[in-house]
Amino acid sequence: MVKKKRSFQEVAAVAEPVTVEETISVNNLRANLDEIKTYDGVVGYILRNSTSAAIDLKDPTKIIDYAIISSSALDAGEELSKLFDLGAVKDIVVEGKGVKVLSLIVGENRISIFLEKDADCEKILKKLQ
Repeated sequence: MVKKKRSFQEVAAVAEPVTVEETISVNNLRANLDEIKTYDGVVGYILRNSTSAAIDLKDPTKIIDYAIISSSALDAGEELSKLFDLGAVKDIVVEGKGVKVLSLIVGENRISIFLEKDADCEKILKKLQ
């Protein structure tokens, strides 16, 4: 009995193409964030990547507080995801007494959007994703 050898070309023809998620340019992302900032209940945002950061808040006296919350929320979400083997973190919502923070990663950009407690997060997520 003679065994038929499979060639590499036969296997490659059967494989399905891998879908690559399209990355949003930083300029387009900033334009979307500027539009989101006009939504009801939005206090401001922090956009950062490995080389730069953009901060736009209605109350600039709280920049340091918001920056600490932003960084801590994303880091905590990633650690919890690893600890409980949940997979990749898409977005995190941290809610306090009067304010909530929506944090997410889009491409290489880490975004935190600060909202009043009754603001709609879903509308913002649809705009960014």
